[in-house]
Amino acid sequence: MKRIVATGTFDILHPGHLFYLEESKKLGDELWVIVAREQNIKHKPLPIVPEEQRLKMIQGLRCVDHAVLGDTVDMYRPIAEIDPDIITLGFNQKFSEEKLITEMRKRNIRAEIMRIGDFSGCKFNSSTTIIDEAVKRRCEK
Repeated sequence: MKRIVATGTFDILHPGHLFYLEESKKLGDELWVIVAREQNIKHKPLPIVPEEQRLKMIQGLRCVDHAVLGDTVDMYRPIAEIDPDIITLGFNQKFSEEKLITEMRKRNIRAEIMRIGDFSGCKFNSSTTIIDEAVKRRCEK
C-alpha cells in the first residue's frame, strides 16, 4: 500500500485545496493530511478558521482517508508515525525541499517529496483572494 501525506493550513477551503488533495491522492492508495496548528504558523497571517474546524472540514473530503492536526513541538513526529512513501507540497508552500529531505533523513524518514502544480480553474482559488474579496464587498456597502 502506497501512503501519501499532504500538509497545509487549509483556511477557508476552496477549489485549490481540493485540487491539491485530489492530485495527492492520485499518487497512492491512502491519503493522510496533516493540518497545521495555529501556534506553528509563522510564515503568514494566522488562519481565520480555528484548527479543530479546519481539521473537521478536511476529514469530510471524499479523497482524504485520514486527517490529523500537526504536532505542536516537532513537525516531523506525525510524518514519522504515518511513515509515508510520498509527501506532497502545494505549489505555494514555502518549504525548501532540500532542507525537508535533510531533516527527514536525520529522523530515518525515507519519503519522496513531490510538488503539486498550481490550480487556476477559477477566480477564488486561494484563501487570501476570498478574504480580500469578502472585505471589499462588505466594506463598500
